[in-house]
Amino acid sequence: MSNRSEKITVLFISQIAEPIQEYLLTNLNKFRNLKLLFPTDTSNKSILSLVSDADVLIGWRPTRAILKNAVKLKMFINPGTGVTHLIDLFRELNQKREVKLINGHGHSYFVAQHAVALLLTFMNKTILHHQWMKQGKWRTGDKEAASIPLRFRKVGLLGYGAINKKIHKMLQGFNIEFSILRKHWDKENEQLIIPVKKFSQYQVNEFCDEIDILIIAIPHTSQTKDLIGKEQLNLLGKEGILINVGRGEIINESALYNALKDKTITGAAIDVWYNYSPDEDINGKKYPYNYPFHELDNIILSPHRSNSPFIDLLRWDEVIENLSRLSEYKNDFINQVNLAEEY
Repeated sequence: MSNRSEKITVLFISQIAEPIQEYLLTNLNKFRNLKLLFPTDTSNKSILSLVSDADVLIGWRPTRAILKNAVKLKMFINPGTGVTHLIDLFRELNQKREVKLINGHGHSYFVAQHAVALLLTFMNKTILHHQWMKQGKWRTGDKEAASIPLRFRKVGLLGYGAINKKIHKMLQGFNIEFSILRKHWDKENEQLIIPVKKFSQYQVNEFCDEIDILIIAIPHTSQTKDLIGKEQLNLLGKEGILINVGRGEIINESALYNALKDKTITGAAIDVWYNYSPDEDINGKKYPYNYPFHELDNIILSPHRSNSPFIDLLRWDEVIENLSRLSEYKNDFINQVNLAEEY
């Protein structure tokens, strides 16, 4: 792409709704060297017939064949957080070529909103009272399901990327003491809103011992798998509450189930799970986990929907910014993945 008069072909390999297409075209119209292709047929066969001319691919699950045949490819943009499924593919690809992988964070506001909603719903026992009112039980109260005050609680943010930074801002007004564990404090160039206790990646136990509400918003990598297990849940303690909008595998599944069943912690609200292709049970029901979490009375179950609404246009601004930088032949991109660190 050394000749600035050459077209940069951007191929969308996943279905993109028309309002989003219009938003992208309108905002990128001034970059005359960008050519955006939105195929109506995004089957593997159709995409394979188009990829040889593509400089950029945008979508969720490229096959090995698509990447191999995209011989001009310089960048792949995954417009939704989560690239675990792409790491090995791109490590292999980059042994022979140089292809940038971008991990989109355009939906971080919605994930943060959902995490806060899960926390408050759990603390206020909202679902229980809703169910009782539907049953005609009026004014069932503190004896059955008292709210848990959020005031003065110690909240721990595991990870401090786009999502937990927004959660931090959203929870500021609750008179909370915050602790943050992140891997690269040296990369933090923003002034923290309020004083916090800082922990490094090597202080997971100290971090869990300090807090009683744990909010997880980190990627699943070889280093974060089972990062939270029996020992860490024990340290969280009897008053511990856990919110996970990161990835299921970050918490050991058996340890989480047993901690909830045995009341080692107060409870949890979970949006991310362990088996995304569950088989039907004998009653035709599907559960995305290997233990009967749905039988517990101290958990809120959420079907990995924290990125809703998908049709929101502003979530594509990050894609627009990266394409505009590419059009101007810049080399610094938002949320470029470090393949060695897996995110």
